[in-house]
Amino acid sequence: MSNAGAPSTGAGQTGSTFTPVPPPPTPGTTAPAPSTTTTTTAPPSNQNLNQIVTDYLIKRGYTRTEEAFRKEIAGGPAKSEEDENKRLKPDKYVAAFEHLVKWVDNSLDLYKFELGKVLWPVFVYSYLDLVKFEYKLRAESFMLQYKERFENVRADEVNSLKLVKTPKQLEENPVARLYLRNKYKIPLNKFSTGNLFNFLERDSEECGNIVTYILGTFCDVESIERGPIEPFSFEAIYRRARNLELDDVDAQEGIPGIPAAGAVTLNKEILENGNNAALKLGLLPMEPELRGDVLAELEDEDKQNPPPDGTRSLVDEFNLMHPIKKEAGDSPQRTDIPYPPSRARDIVMEIQKVRENRDRFKIEGRSGGVGPAVTVCMYTFHNSLGGYSCMDFSKDQKLVAVGTTESYIRVWTLDGSPLKSQLPNEQNLKVNNRKLIGHSGPIYSVAFSDATKNLDKNIFEDGPKVDTDAKLLISCSYDGQIRLWSLETWTCLCVYKGHYGPIMKLAWGPHGHYFATGGWDKTVRVWSQDRVSYVRLMVGHDTPISALCWHPNGAYLFSASDEADKTIRMWSVSSGNCVRIFTGHTDYISTMEASPNGKILASADTGGNIMLWDIAKGERIKRMRGHGRNGIWSISFNVESNTLVSGGADMTVRVWDIEMPAEGTRTAVQAEGGDGAVVASGSGAGTDGKAAATTTQGATSGTGTTGTGKKKGKEVMITPDQISCFPTKRTTVHKVMFTRMNLVMAGGCYEPEQR
Repeated sequence: MSNAGAPSTGAGQTGSTFTPVPPPPTPGTTAPAPSTTTTTTAPPSNQNLNQIVTDYLIKRGYTRTEEAFRKEIAGGPAKSEEDENKRLKPDKYVAAFEHLVKWVDNSLDLYKFELGKVLWPVFVYSYLDLVKFEYKLRAESFMLQYKERFENVRADEVNSLKLVKTPKQLEENPVARLYLRNKYKIPLNKFSTGNLFNFLERDSEECGNIVTYILGTFCDVESIERGPIEPFSFEAIYRRARNLELDDVDAQEGIPGIPAAGAVTLNKEILENGNNAALKLGLLPMEPELRGDVLAELEDEDKQNPPPDGTRSLVDEFNLMHPIKKEAGDSPQRTDIPYPPSRARDIVMEIQKVRENRDRFKIEGRSGGVGPAVTVCMYTFHNSLGGYSCMDFSKDQKLVAVGTTESYIRVWTLDGSPLKSQLPNEQNLKVNNRKLIGHSGPIYSVAFSDATKNLDKNIFEDGPKVDTDAKLLISCSYDGQIRLWSLETWTCLCVYKGHYGPIMKLAWGPHGHYFATGGWDKTVRVWSQDRVSYVRLMVGHDTPISALCWHPNGAYLFSASDEADKTIRMWSVSSGNCVRIFTGHTDYISTMEASPNGKILASADTGGNIMLWDIAKGERIKRMRGHGRNGIWSISFNVESNTLVSGGADMTVRVWDIEMPAEGTRTAVQAEGGDGAVVASGSGAGTDGKAAATTTQGATSGTGTTGTGKKKGKEVMITPDQISCFPTKRTTVHKVMFTRMNLVMAGGCYEPEQR
């Protein structure tokens, strides 16, 4: 039996003499000559060893392993590992975010608001990681799939981030750079924090690993001692009752340099500054070329038709309307908001506006309760059956449009004349009303573009006469769409989409081209005619928008919010920032209007209150009362900004003295039901502004009242600044409007008595 440890006999062995066999030659080297002396062989170098392994893998046919080995030698990832990442990693990010969204949406309402704070940073850093690892197509589809969830409050950031397509752009894009160089702070109460991390641990396979990695790497989750923050939570009610803001830690949410979504920091900054942000409330300077053209035409008009004695010339009137200021510090600049260049139509409209302003019926200030002889022209719509939801008159007093709950709009001529049409097949069509169909839900607001009465002559001898009728109508609806309608072809020109949910209010800007909308999604958006997407987004209200209006210089917007908010906010159109907050209403704010001089804001609510606000100071001037409950639906200032007209559900049109201070009240009895049964008239007021109550018995409604007057009624408090009251015959007033000639136009729907 041979010894296992002894060398076996081989080819190099003869007798008892052992001759060692040399090792096989290394590829690329010469085999050493046999030697009988013992020599020390140097270990192969790394390069030689790598070559040996590579040759072995090729010889054995392991081509994929050989390729991976070569990449490992070169310092790159193995192909198999890269393929594995491409196959799993993008899908893991998408699946994790989708799972997190479902969990947050299904959470208790008490915690949903705060847990929702996590979604935005997880969305951002998931997208940036996908871009970083060069999953371009998956990153684009991820952004497209989930961006709508955040666009309503973070439109600017979303629009910036979606431009990032390559790893190089991560450093070039300013928003992406801020997110990657700073940790995103997320303040959560301890209960929400506990729920979040319990979920991530429980569902680690579905999304916990990815979300935990993002929160740990890119975010700073801070657990704080407080109750959950939600609009109707105990914590929110407690703080609101004591006029407290949220914790200071909430102001630090997000990334330095990028404000957090919502109104927390915005409200705090504005209120801490005492509503002292600098404002420019002066008129917008007229375009120099337009000013020169208008002045030249007015000079010719004055030469051809000299004004009567005691009447200003058109040139003098124009200079009073548009003075040239040496220092325009109180006026916005035309470069702040871009407008399209003026056209021939603008020249004609400005000429007509000057003429109307000079020849208007002038209303003197400080009436002392003895009102000026304001004339109200009332238009009543019969057989509407409660289907009319909104109304507007064109500025040239030729057209009226109503929006209905049945999803269509109807436009009439006020004098019954045929409507104009530019369509060739409708040249001989003689109809005084048209129906506009396109919306798929109730219409909430309609508005005509600017218009004036046509001049009686053509000032452009080498061209056709310019028509200054209303050309466009905009509307908004429950369906979340804004539609731009042509009043020449009676078709929809454009559909604007951007709001999430119903759109409640809209208004044309004072200089045309731009219009604003306010929606159920708590946002205000500014649009232009030449762009399908909005150009400015204002976020800050806590509840849906209920009223909207422009400042006369076009540089500011006012919006009001309903339900729990009940605040009025003033926004800078050029920057999108909130510059004023007005608080004081306790009922649903239904309508607003800014005075033509740009100094006063009037707002009305469903409680029958009209508030006047000093815009510059951000303070309330006074409250005017006289309307019954159920709402004031429309208000309007006269040209001199010293008189206000209002109309509402109590079936009256009322005229108010703006300059008279509110001193005391007087009382009138209103029948139960609030249908404007008995109203008080201010025409009997004395010059001292304190009047005894007088009632107009002819306005008594048949709803629940008897000839004996035994029906128990409600007292309506009337402030002495009410000048006069015009009761209607069971017609609720949807719209009131002071024209440029200081004529009041009003419209409403007749409501037959229910027997």
